[in-house]
Amino acid sequence: MAIVDVTVVPLGTKTPSMSEDVAEVQKVLDRNTDKITYKLTPMSTLIEGELDDLFDVIKQIHEVPFKNGIERVSTNIRLDDRRDKKVSMEDKVESVEQKL
Repeated sequence: MAIVDVTVVPLGTKTPSMSEDVAEVQKVLDRNTDKITYKLTPMSTLIEGELDDLFDVIKQIHEVPFKNGIERVSTNIRLDDRRDKKVSMEDKVESVEQKL
């Protein structure tokens, strides 16, 4: 299981607000909850799942601004792929909280 921190940034928009675009991305993520789990944060979205599923979902959310008429999109991906044991997003947070 891998965890991805992903940010999709439409370039050249007429408004600084991104909430409508983020909502559209969340709808795509909701349609994929049979393959992935996700968490919206104020600055990005965290997604966890199998690597092939993650890349498929990333491609889907990268396409959202294009479908809404944007001509250029920058998508930033940070990937944590741990293969020695199964660790979820929640497990990682719990591990830190136990040490506080």
